[in-house]
Amino acid sequence: QVQLVESGGGLVQPGGSLRLSCAASGIIFRLNNMGWYRQAPGKQRELVATITLGGNTNYADSVKGRFTISRDNAKNMVYLQMNSLKPADTAVYYCNSDHPRTGMNYWGKGTLVTVSS
Repeated sequence: QVQLVESGGGLVQPGGSLRLSCAASGIIFRLNNMGWYRQAPGKQRELVATITLGGNTNYADSVKGRFTISRDNAKNMVYLQMNSLKPADTAVYYCNSDHPRTGMNYWGKGTLVTVSS
């Protein structure tokens, strides 16, 4: 049974920081590309950042220079360090895994990030 469990969301003031974590189980973590996506109220889900099984990263333009994605294959964890947060970053953040050969794709249930004063 595959599980992706996000944690670390919460309420933060503009300019603040949060670190999201995603714990993966039921997959061979080191063989999967991992990503963070977000969905704001009334909007479609959008890519935030991805990290390949080889460690290559990709970011949405809106978060470049502020967010950092990383992974720990020994712990089956992927992280999203978010700095200089803005109200526009308010959304539910979802963890995603994608196996590049089989195409198997899984989602977590999300964690809410609210940026507000």
